Amino acid sequence: MRIRQELEEIDLLGGSAVTIGVFDGVHLGHQRLVSKLQDTAKRRGLASVVLTFRNHPASVLRSGFEPRYLTTPGERERLLEEAGVDRVVQATFDLELSTLGARTFAGMLQESLGMRALVAGPDFAMGRSREGDARTLARLGEDMGFALEIVKPLAGPSGEIVRSTSVRAAISEGEMDRAASLLGRPYSIAGQVVKGHGRGGPLGFPTANILPPADILPPRDGIYAAWIVIDGVRRISACSIGERPTFPGAGRAIEAFVMDFQGDLYGKELRLEFVRRLRDEARYDDVGQLQAQVDADIAETRRILGGQP
Repeated sequence: MRIRQELEEIDLLGGSAVTIGVFDGVHLGHQRLVSKLQDTAKRRGLASVVLTFRNHPASVLRSGFEPRYLTTPGERERLLEEAGVDRVVQATFDLELSTLGARTFAGMLQESLGMRALVAGPDFAMGRSREGDARTLARLGEDMGFALEIVKPLAGPSGEIVRSTSVRAAISEGEMDRAASLLGRPYSIAGQVVKGHGRGGPLGFPTANILPPADILPPRDGIYAAWIVIDGVRRISACSIGERPTFPGAGRAIEAFVMDFQGDLYGKELRLEFVRRLRDEARYDDVGQLQAQVDADIAETRRILGGQP
């Protein structure tokens, strides 16, 4: 069984407090859960362990489901480690795992991770057909020797519960302020710079054509003020996402104009941090109109980001 093999590779001495989930985005709700996990671990003298799935369970359980992730598995692991947990364990959700009962899975976690406490949100459930809800897990804990702690969900600034689905909805609408308020940071995507059509250079605004992983959710098409991270340095960028309607047939792309920068970016891995959506894409009848609009977008981007760190 794959999950058993993955867990057996973990070298963890002593007992642990565990929380389980995909943790896509590692948003403020996840951060609250992780903070409670650390409190529980410290209080009980245990290690804090986050068990995160590389893939979304729905991609296995629901035919035709194609997830659009907020973070790659590597980004999730980095963000969770930066939150201060003792160990991040990545596992793969597959059909075999989906058939395990809650008791069997809990026993596996006790055997492999020394689980003595399980920290979860009120909607959490594990095991076949989600049989291990909070009430069932509480009974199992009493019987098997682990404590269950339920963490209340976190409400965002507008009162909505902070969930990955809420973050995705905000990003899909281009509401980057709302997304940042749920994530606790600007939404970002990373990708390699690839060859584009080379139209920007002759027009006076050379761009980096960034190709993120296909399953990462991009913001709604449009023009954005964004930070771009190049070799660890954050720079101001005006970014275009979409079909570039002035140039029919150009195809969909994520293009970033990096201000006050000269250098070869091809092949580099860059990260875009989206701050604000400026406008929709538009089609222009001549290059002069396009250049004037790009100049205006650059000026607006400088105004928005100029006073930020």
